Amino acid sequence: MKRRNWTRRQFVRDTAAGVAGASLFGGLPSLGRGSAKGDASKPALLGGAPVRTKPWPRWPRWDPKTDEPRVIEVLRSGVWSRKDVVAEFERKWAAALGAKRCLATTNGTHALITALRVLDIGPGDEVLTTPYTFIATIDAILLNQAMPVFVDVDPDTFQIDPAKLEEKITPRTKAILPVHILGLPCDMDAIMSVARKHGLKVVEDACQAHFAEYRGKKLGTFGDFGAFSFQNSKNLPIGEGGALVSDDDALMDRAFSFHNFGRPYGTMVGDVSGDYVILGTKCRTTEYQAAIGLAQLKRLERETKLRHRNAEYLKSQIQDIPGIRPYRLYDGVTLAAFHLFPFRLDSENFGGLSRDRFLQALQAEGIPCYGGYRPLNKMPYLRDAFSSRVFRAIYRPEELDFDAYVERNACPANDRLCDEAVWLPQFVLLGTRQDMDDIARAIRKIRENAEELARA
Repeated sequence: MKRRNWTRRQFVRDTAAGVAGASLFGGLPSLGRGSAKGDASKPALLGGAPVRTKPWPRWPRWDPKTDEPRVIEVLRSGVWSRKDVVAEFERKWAAALGAKRCLATTNGTHALITALRVLDIGPGDEVLTTPYTFIATIDAILLNQAMPVFVDVDPDTFQIDPAKLEEKITPRTKAILPVHILGLPCDMDAIMSVARKHGLKVVEDACQAHFAEYRGKKLGTFGDFGAFSFQNSKNLPIGEGGALVSDDDALMDRAFSFHNFGRPYGTMVGDVSGDYVILGTKCRTTEYQAAIGLAQLKRLERETKLRHRNAEYLKSQIQDIPGIRPYRLYDGVTLAAFHLFPFRLDSENFGGLSRDRFLQALQAEGIPCYGGYRPLNKMPYLRDAFSSRVFRAIYRPEELDFDAYVERNACPANDRLCDEAVWLPQFVLLGTRQDMDDIARAIRKIRENAEELARA
């Protein structure tokens, strides 16, 4: 049975509508064919009745009565480029995070690019980051002509392993770019300690971690900058959009100038109507995007706490199933965003069932799931970047030897994690406790039939 290749965004697009009959893998029976008259103990993948045919919560959520008036007002105003509504969103997002300043951008990728550019991270510099992330994290480093240095992960937490940071530091290391991947917080105590010891900048990729907290402090507010994404699958969805936060006025003034063609702003003095004081770009957001964001922001805190409660309950229901290894949160975590609910499948202790076969079986039971990231530290995009004229002009040939780079940046724990990880999308965590019981029941059902599923 050949499995279709799905990106995370494709998956969210096609499952968030809550149509339980949609099959993500070629050849699987439609979940809508499941019937209470079937054998409930037999795996749905083998013709039994699925655990669940009830739709999951829709995503994104939209209430026309409460959400549309402001958006319609903006559309009718004819003022669509950034102005007062964007500024209002920036103020409210900063206040919600406990940050001094916020800058809205076109997307989270440009928020990261802007942060590194403003911190003067560029040609010849090295940035420590995780291989377990979305490609945008690494793109931001490469598009600033800096060199990503991959630090292996702690597979129990899915996060960059802070104990492995110092061994990767060289005289050229300028920054750490931790990623609070899946909405689970990194160990910020350890990361900030290493950064202070070695005089490194810190840019937090909190693109999946809206409102998550470490020791009661919101993620994105620990480092020099914090970056967020508001892409359609995110916990605060705008369609596309991003934001940068910081408490440093000089950095934020420079970021504002950079995102607006290099025009003066704040301490970046000059004639706004005519001067261009730094090399900049255009990654401004729009008024109607900000209006959508303001509508979503009203319920984000409530939804974040609900996801966290449901995630912890679901974890308690599956952590004793042989072969299932749920995420672990660091001791300092006070709230996780759970953009994704992750666990690992130990096939040897799960009846020999492969991860791909497990995903097929769980989806057939009516539970949205997928396998997540592949190792970013050894993909062809790096070879492409290294072969570009820009990189060949900056770096020595031995630094751009792709095979040698891959060997230097080997991350064996991440390789294993990429083979074992199972993700559930965030919208399932907006359901009820009974919905969480359905997920746990489906996993137990697959475990009880694992050997038969593996043979079939």
